[in-house]
Amino acid sequence: MNPHLLRQFWALVEQSQGNRILSLDDHSLVSWLIDQVSGERSLDSVETANLNCYIRSRIPLIRDIAQG
Repeated sequence: MNPHLLRQFWALVEQSQGNRILSLDDHSLVSWLIDQVSGERSLDSVETANLNCYIRSRIPLIRDIAQG
């Protein structure tokens, strides 16, 4: 994943309401985050697949940030 997409993703996580993130199950959270990123920029299929894997591997961290 390119650095710009990573920065954009983590900025989105930090700006999102924690209760929204915490209210979603893992699958819904991944889908919602990808939809949010896609709304800000076009993602090709490779970027979408990479982002999906990246988010799934970082779900505990995303939820920790949302609680904080």
